Amino acid sequence: MQAQDWWRGATLYQVYPRSFMDSNGDGIGDLAGLVSKLPYIAELGVDGIWLSPVFRSPMKDFGYDVSDYRDIDPIFGALSDFDAAVARAHQLGLKVIIDQVWSHSSDQHAWFAKSAADPDGPFGDYYVWADAKPDGSPPNNWQAVFGGPSWSWHPRRRQYYLHNFLPSQPDLNFWNPKVQDEILDIARFWLDRGVDGFRLDVINLAFHDRLLRDNPSNGLSARPPMASLYQRHLYDRSRPETLDFVERLRALMDQYQARMCVGEIFDEEPLARQQDYVEGDGRLHTAYSFFLLEARELSARLFADAQDAWAQASGWPSWSLGNHDVPRFASRFGLAPDRARIKLALALLLAMRGTIFLYQGEELGLPQAHVPAERLRDPFAIAAYTGSAFRDGARTPMPWNGDLVQAGFSTAAETWLPVDPAHRALCVHGQLDDPNSVLHFTRELIAARQAHVVLKVGEIIDQEAGESHLAFVRQAGAQRIACLFNLSDAKAQTVSLRTAAGEVVVSSGDVTVDGRAVTLGPSAFAYLAMA
Repeated sequence: MQAQDWWRGATLYQVYPRSFMDSNGDGIGDLAGLVSKLPYIAELGVDGIWLSPVFRSPMKDFGYDVSDYRDIDPIFGALSDFDAAVARAHQLGLKVIIDQVWSHSSDQHAWFAKSAADPDGPFGDYYVWADAKPDGSPPNNWQAVFGGPSWSWHPRRRQYYLHNFLPSQPDLNFWNPKVQDEILDIARFWLDRGVDGFRLDVINLAFHDRLLRDNPSNGLSARPPMASLYQRHLYDRSRPETLDFVERLRALMDQYQARMCVGEIFDEEPLARQQDYVEGDGRLHTAYSFFLLEARELSARLFADAQDAWAQASGWPSWSLGNHDVPRFASRFGLAPDRARIKLALALLLAMRGTIFLYQGEELGLPQAHVPAERLRDPFAIAAYTGSAFRDGARTPMPWNGDLVQAGFSTAAETWLPVDPAHRALCVHGQLDDPNSVLHFTRELIAARQAHVVLKVGEIIDQEAGESHLAFVRQAGAQRIACLFNLSDAKAQTVSLRTAAGEVVVSSGDVTVDGRAVTLGPSAFAYLAMA
């Protein structure tokens, strides 16, 4: 691969900075804390990090509501701390991808205040404003992701404004060329500071239907937690005009060396829309969807369908099993506390063709944390609480040392979210001394992927998905590695290969190789070099 394509097949580690490492004892993670733990990330063997937002924000949605795109929020540090983090990461050979939240801003952004105050002024059209219907109701039936109408009334402007998420997160108006220009200037600001790329938050929500047509019903008869699930989101998501802006962004990115963009695609047709955003050479470098993130069962069909959908696609996919927006995969798939099953899931992920994202704590096999109702911070978790911590359960502090206060995350008497006692036993310090730990295994998997370029960029051939097994071959030139998985936790599976297997690259569980026949014990897997 050429240097500018470093991201193709790379493994990136997502850092949720509020919960990664607290350096000053205020109970909230920060950039100095991140710098202190960058050697740990480098030792995992990953290619870089994805850093969730650290920009100025009122923190109504914990950084995904930006009030100043060009400054760091004081809880995380200052611009100098950000520069130091990027410099240290680069010293350690790590790329740095930063979150950019461009679909919407905070209602405390200066642009919104000016837009609300002066409809005819230079910022009047920076956000999506619309008149009420004759009866005073919202302009259409669009429903926000976190519940309720996507429109809120602004008494000063005497109009409704659009927000796909919280009312405190008004949508920017990408139909306005000045807004697009502002966003591209923001991109230049961070590229010039040395970041290696961007993760684009819900980028397919940037544009809205200009006619504000009602979304049709999807015929759902159940009672979902969010009213938005009653609709087919034809007019408030994945509008074709968004791809034009994406092409403008890509043209800017191509002016810099070895930079990349990964898009978050939030759509009812996840795999198809994911492909739209990376088609050809003029759109995003890669993109991920919620296809794996929302899955509730670890099955051969799940991974086979994901890879089959990309078999003829021209672009490059990204894959992850978890992030800050979904329950941790060890619990979501019902795997915890079974280490063998957790290792199997990680082996499946790291065998996939695409760019791989690991969320902090997944290398430890962390389950979803318990957060008492009175300690919840996520606005959606609070509104929809039925006993589950929802997103907060995936955002609790990283357990570094179970013997220390707050598991080594902070010296504060109370952290922004509580440390789950169950996570102490799975802390980094304890797993470093255990050669059979999930942490050691994750390092081994990543090392295998780094050592064999075929596992990073090779094609998928000869894929076979049974009721409880998955087998496929990664091929690049003359190199081939068979990736075999037994998803049954009760019985062995035998897989027949087209040619005899050679050396074992990495495996877990009971694996027997007899020429072309490979027998996998319960929950076992193997990457095998092909003779």
